[in-house]
Amino acid sequence: MKRATLIVLLSLTIFGSAIAAQTTSSTPLPPDKQANRDATREKLRALLADNAVKILGVPVKQSDKNPYNFSGMTESAYKNVKGFEIVIGVSTDETIGFRIYPRYGAGYINIDKARNPAALMRQMVTLSNHNFLFWGADDTGDVFAGYTITLESGFPDEAIKVILYSVKPLDQYVGQMRANIDGSTGVP
Repeated sequence: MKRATLIVLLSLTIFGSAIAAQTTSSTPLPPDKQANRDATREKLRALLADNAVKILGVPVKQSDKNPYNFSGMTESAYKNVKGFEIVIGVSTDETIGFRIYPRYGAGYINIDKARNPAALMRQMVTLSNHNFLFWGADDTGDVFAGYTITLESGFPDEAIKVILYSVKPLDQYVGQMRANIDGSTGVP
């Protein structure tokens, strides 16, 4: 059991680190790649301006800290979470990454603070196998649902809309995780 837990934790750590590396880079890009990244950011900005409020009920705005990230916070009447923080990043590797953090209790769901971390990670891996969005944890242990789109075939307008529509149903999966997060089965 300890070995399985270690493998799951190592996989989530490596995966989370790889995603973080996608959206940040200290090495300047060649001019053509930089122009493509800028163009992708502007297409994403326009799509979010036209669709985020309609689909999510909240605007998704450009980050002050990273000009290639956009974020928004939903606060609808969910059964299991207080809302979702959505972070969308345009990477240096011609991808768009989505990280959707459930707001739970006073903050995020964190593996290190969970009632049963091993069972929570196992559940996340299983849900990743059965869901449209995958489940992961970032470098601080905060749990998110995510999706990464490659831009090899052009800008994926409709795929981005499908991902935005997939945010609200995530509440039911957090409900399935509750017993491993804090031991409760009721509203946070």
